[in-house]
Amino acid sequence: MITFKRTLPLLGAALLATSAPAAMAEDKVFFLLPNATTIRFESRDVPFFTEALKKKAPQAKVIAQNAQGDPARQQRLVEDAITQGAKVIVYTSADANLSAGSLAAAAAAKVPVVLYDHDAVGGKAEAHVVFDSLSVGKAQGQRAAELIAKISKPMVKVARIKGNQGEYGTGQYEAGQNEFLKPLIASGKVKVVCEQYTENWDPVKAQSFAEDCLTRNKGDVDVFLGMNDGTTGGAVAALISQGYKPGQKIVTGGQDATVEALRYIAQGWQDNSVLKDLKVEANYAADVVASLLAGKGVPQNLINGKVNNKFMDVPAVFLPVSNITASNMGDVVKAGVWTWAQICQGIQKTPVCQANAK
Repeated sequence: MITFKRTLPLLGAALLATSAPAAMAEDKVFFLLPNATTIRFESRDVPFFTEALKKKAPQAKVIAQNAQGDPARQQRLVEDAITQGAKVIVYTSADANLSAGSLAAAAAAKVPVVLYDHDAVGGKAEAHVVFDSLSVGKAQGQRAAELIAKISKPMVKVARIKGNQGEYGTGQYEAGQNEFLKPLIASGKVKVVCEQYTENWDPVKAQSFAEDCLTRNKGDVDVFLGMNDGTTGGAVAALISQGYKPGQKIVTGGQDATVEALRYIAQGWQDNSVLKDLKVEANYAADVVASLLAGKGVPQNLINGKVNNKFMDVPAVFLPVSNITASNMGDVVKAGVWTWAQICQGIQKTPVCQANAK
């Protein structure tokens, strides 16, 4: 269940959020990551969060650890964090449906948990900092509908590469996409020829599914619709492995604006990615954590909704999203997420990179 109250400030206000008082010396904050396959968490979220928390709670120490896709390992990391004296645990679940033990361990030790990005089912959490998942799905569905409308065929064949089954985010992305796809399916304009959930969002499994879909349909697939840049990247890898060229098939439904996805967009392999400004997410998470360290609880002025995790309505900090295509890729650079040099590494001759070369 998702409930809204009001809209958060935009990027500028987010980055200028009032800092909470400094934490006590050696306040340990454990940032527990889900896996290494979604590369943004180690390469972007951890550095952004660490930088933001240093400004808001200078004496806090951030310790990042990765569950490597194993929920049991993640629970051991939670228990180890408690043993090491964690003051706050920032928790990105390896599997939302297998998180109850981790949340219970933290609750028993009275260590507050802040959910970051992924949901976690079946236990107590102080807050959930997340981009509005339903809005992400709607942005993906709307873009897919626009692309489908431009295809001059009586029936467009679509393959849906969904996220990890049972997660709150996956359900919301699917619901948002369906708002635009279901009318097209009902009218006969769209036929879903393949669809599958992707365990742990694994791009390799997404690629295997896409390859199998192409083979079973003898290449007669017009659109691959994913839910994040890992699932769309799997579709692109499948197309490359089967000898297709950029633009022969549409790949849409990206999310996270990873540098790899942006390169695919610049080359014409992928159409879009929903930008979730990770600096904003990290900054708000740091606001929440700094306030908890200072003994002030979760800042109520940041809460603009709630996420029901089957145990409680977790107070939510919902963040805004936007769709990135080749035509507005500069928005990612303006937001400070990536530089043109990073995006264009190895693809300098693409039109979008030539137009923005410095």
